[in-house]
Order: sequence, then C-alpha cells, then structure tokens
Amino acid sequence: MLEFIRHMGPVSRAQIARDSGLSKPTVSQALAALLEAGLAREAGRSSGGKGPTAQLYELDPSAGWVVGIDVGRLWVRAAIANLNGDILARREERSRAASADSLIHQIGDVAHGLAGEAGLRWRQITHATVGSPGVFEPSRGHVALAHNLPGWGRHGLVERVHQELGTNISFENDVNLGAVGEQWHGLGKDVSDFVYLHVGTGVGMGLVLNGELFRGATGSAGEIGYMPLAAAADPHTRVSRKRGAFEAVAGAAGVVATARSFGMKPPLTPKKIFAAARKGDRTARKVVALEAQRIALVIAAVVPVVDPELVILGGGIGRNGDLLLEPVARELRDISPFHPRLEVSALGDDAQVHGAVALALQAAQDRLFARSGGRGVIGA
Repeated sequence: MLEFIRHMGPVSRAQIARDSGLSKPTVSQALAALLEAGLAREAGRSSGGKGPTAQLYELDPSAGWVVGIDVGRLWVRAAIANLNGDILARREERSRAASADSLIHQIGDVAHGLAGEAGLRWRQITHATVGSPGVFEPSRGHVALAHNLPGWGRHGLVERVHQELGTNISFENDVNLGAVGEQWHGLGKDVSDFVYLHVGTGVGMGLVLNGELFRGATGSAGEIGYMPLAAAADPHTRVSRKRGAFEAVAGAAGVVATARSFGMKPPLTPKKIFAAARKGDRTARKVVALEAQRIALVIAAVVPVVDPELVILGGGIGRNGDLLLEPVARELRDISPFHPRLEVSALGDDAQVHGAVALALQAAQDRLFARSGGRGVIGA
C-alpha cells in the first residue's frame, strides 16, 4: 500500500482499490494504519469530473529520514534521504581504510555531517544502512570475508558502528546494494530476474530473483570471487582460499598482475591499463581481451544456474563497457548456449549508495509502522 501511494499519490481510496485489486474495506483499514503511523497524510480532494470529490492521500516524506553509506577500499560514499527517497545531501571521501578504527570514525563523521547539511538533528534519523565488502552474518554479528578492509572482520564491529552512529542500523554486502540500487533507479527496474556483476577491487555478484534480493542461506550468495574456474588461479593456494581464486585473476590486482606479466611497465592501475587500451596500446588491449574472457566465463557459469534476463556490469573495471561489452558478449556466444541481455550500469558509483538508501527506507518504514501499532491494525 505504501509503495503504491508513493508511486501513484496523491490518490483516492477508490483508485487504490481499483488499481491494486484490493477490496475497499482492506484499503480503508490499511490507510487508517498508515495514517496512524504518520507514513501517509491527507492531500486535499480531487477536482473535476463527475460526481462528488474524493479525499486524496499521499506519502508523508517528512515522517522519517534515512542514511545510506557505502564503505569501500578506496572511497566512502553516503547520502541522506527523506521517506520519499528524495536525496537531500550526499558526500564522497577517500576511504581511511588503514584500520577499522579510522574507518568507523569516518563513517560517523560522514553520516552526522550529512544530517547537518540537510538541516536535521541526528535524532531525527530513523535508520542507517551500511554497505561494505564481505558477508554479514546476523547470528554472529560481524562481517566475514571482507579482506580488502583491514580489521573489518573482527568481532564487535557491528556493535562499534552502531555506537558510532547512534541510531538503528543494518549491514549489507556492497554488491547486493548495487543490485538493489539498479532495481530501484537503474537498469533492473521492472526486471524480475537479473544479476549485477561487480568487477573492481573485488569481484562479486548481486542476484535479484523473482523481484527479490537473493542472499542465500548464510548471506554468501553471489560470492563469485571464490569460484574455482578454469581461468582462475589455483584454488588450493592459501591466497585463493582466503580471497578467492577468480577474484585473484579478475579483480584489480589480477588485472595489474596480468599486465605486468605481459610486459607493461609500472606503476600500473586498471584505470591506466584501460586508458592505454583506448589509445591503441597493443599490450593493454591483450590484457583487456583476457579480462573480457574471464568475465564471460563467470557469466557462463552463473547463467545456467539462475537464468537471469539481464546481466548488468558494474564496478571500476566492469563499467568500461566500450572495451568490454562486445568481447564479453562474443566470448559468451562462443562458450555458452545461454545469452542473457548484457548492459553496463548507468548508475556508476551511485549504485551502492542508491541501494543503501532503498534498504534503509524499507527498514525505516517497517520501524515507523510497527512503532505506531500499525502491524496489528492490518494483521501483518
């Protein structure tokens, strides 16, 4: 109901019942709960047309505010939004990832600074969602497999971030946030089954199946960096077991290592390698061609399992669509009978932040609704 009002409002009870397929008593009951929760409000009456006017309803965007934070090895990005999803302020800073302590303090500084920019007091923030590499384990309260962030996997991390922010928080894998962001504001909108393939410092995949983010039994769904594919490093080595055999060759460090093995001179970064390829450097083009083959291989391994309609390439490496899209598609045709639509993310670095805001909005709406007693009103 709330999402319907968000997208269609201002809207009358009759229109909600007609367009949603819900009965009029159900609509009236749900509207009463949303009004009591402060999530919806009256928005005047309809005008024009035949017959009496009708009371209109809309989402009350000032009922709550949320913060979405994306914590990466290189950058910390964040945004603050009202309950309608309108972003009021945003920040982007180089990550202080030398230690968990410095990164936690940075998260607090960024989040509280955003509230100040938006003219809000921090106690007005209903929920904050923090995204980072790794797998969040709710039962243990910590983030595992976050090897690109020093100290991020130690116990007590979640509690320390909660203390730093001083509000309700949730954690989510950053690539999962990218998939949610694409579903909310990107290429995944109105697509029931798609995957978001992030290739950057690390490698991961966010899966949206039947319109829902799929996390798996332990939250590890999409950790494709650990796939022991033929083009990957030896999966038996200590580094492969810790960081993932496929990530070791397809992530940023793997691209740089490949370039060095081909004779390119340091200092090297993926950005420099792809820039050289655009200028026609033959060696750089060989590196890019091999990276495209590796990306195609992991897509070919995943597609027969989940059968997505769309594969979205993202991340600092994956977004180089002018160099990667055509060779990835070509290689996929050569090695697989399954050919989903391939696109490059148009959201860029904003995908994760949009996803964090979207999940924070869901949590905030649930919290505000439950606090008002609304769940009992409609039996949810």
